[in-house]
Amino acid sequence: MPTHTAEPQELRILLVEDSAEDAELMIDQIREAGINGRFQRVESEVELQQALAAGVPDIVLSDLSMPGFTGFEALHLVRRVDPELPFIFVSGTMGEASALAALRHGANDYIIKHQPARLPSAVLRAVGDARAVRERRRVETELMRAQRLESLSLLAAGLSHDLRNILQPLLIMPELLKARTEDKQLHHMADVIAECGRRGHEMAESMLSFVRGSRKASEHIRIQHLFDAVALLLRSTLPASVQLKVEVDDPARSVDANYTELQQVLLNLALNAVQAMPEGGSLFLRARAQGQTLCMEVEDEGIGMDAQTLEQLFSPFFTTKPNGTGLGLMSCKRIVEGCGGSIAVRSVVGQGTLFALRLPLAVESAATEPAERQETAMTLGNGQQILVVDGEATRLSLLGNALSSQSYQMHLVSDGAAALRWMQRQGMPAMVIVDGGPRCLAASHLLAEMAALGYAGPALVLCEDTVAASALAALPGRVRLLPKPLEMQQVFRAVAEGLAGT
Repeated sequence: MPTHTAEPQELRILLVEDSAEDAELMIDQIREAGINGRFQRVESEVELQQALAAGVPDIVLSDLSMPGFTGFEALHLVRRVDPELPFIFVSGTMGEASALAALRHGANDYIIKHQPARLPSAVLRAVGDARAVRERRRVETELMRAQRLESLSLLAAGLSHDLRNILQPLLIMPELLKARTEDKQLHHMADVIAECGRRGHEMAESMLSFVRGSRKASEHIRIQHLFDAVALLLRSTLPASVQLKVEVDDPARSVDANYTELQQVLLNLALNAVQAMPEGGSLFLRARAQGQTLCMEVEDEGIGMDAQTLEQLFSPFFTTKPNGTGLGLMSCKRIVEGCGGSIAVRSVVGQGTLFALRLPLAVESAATEPAERQETAMTLGNGQQILVVDGEATRLSLLGNALSSQSYQMHLVSDGAAALRWMQRQGMPAMVIVDGGPRCLAASHLLAEMAALGYAGPALVLCEDTVAASALAALPGRVRLLPKPLEMQQVFRAVAEGLAGT
């Protein structure tokens, strides 16, 4: 049975040779050795420049002496185009001094025309060495990229906890502000602050998920609602010279994606667009259906980008900003493609840039869409004592102020030892709220010590990781996990339900 062998890879061989007969002899010698090649002959500097501009070959074979053009000039021209492109002199006039000079100037080898037997092996060796060098550098580049991403992962994990604590006041303070005033403008400002806090926290979580390779759950998103939220955040930061224009062809259009991540993509692109319009202009957010696909566009009238910038736009760590990280657009691309979509860009220098995001339209069901989230009616306290144990001073103070506004009697301590001393002196509170830390292990131990003192009431554990649920399940009393970052309506409901025994 015949055996099928792979076709040898074709080499693109450029001959710099003024003699057609000598060029034919070299081609015959190479083909007789079984080398599959595609040949092109040039004999002047202009022709060589044109050939290199049309596509870099695998190897250049050059004569040394030609009328009006020397092999050394050809070598210098090739090296300016590609410092690693294999270059071999094939000459009948090359002496020892010329050969040494050729090697010093960067030639890979030299062959005497009247002794061409070594030519095929020299071609294969030079091409193989060049490919090995390029492959090694590619692997080294990939390794450096992997190491940088690993460093980013470690950095993201280390900053995640501290960043949540920094953002926590932005989720608690708006409720306190709204409870103390009827001013609609202040209510609006409080909503913007709360939305920024939620978005900041979830963006940190999204970056952490990205470097860990995990994905967030998908949800049904009305594009009109998404655009309204993005516009709300943008209008508080847009300069007066930039006009925001939102166009949605049908308010009922929807997609299935992660809301926070998709909002992050639009905000990232929009803020980039604003920075691209230092003299002002219009910023367009558009959404329209194209068959079963939703096309969302972010367009500006800014400075635009050249072809070289466009080519590298989604590469990791590539940035044109002095303080940029080069991760924003890469993250946008990852999010859109993770939703089964695509992202494309069109830009003209001096005219502006358009990013087009294409996502599958969500399939609308006959069932009634769930109602918008509504605030649960608050159950006010009547003086019940609540003991809060939290080592984060800002969150401890905010929790105390917020729950005090609901008529609870608050007792705030910063560590477990202080909490146990308070119980020994003051008796048992109606409820305890304990910061669980990264894995709730400290809270588990503290609640066991409280139970040993006689506490059997409800407990809220502020936790970042629900894997600790199994560790808390065996504890006496009613224990409930409350995920961070805290939202005050959620805290109020959890406290009321815990005190009510539900």
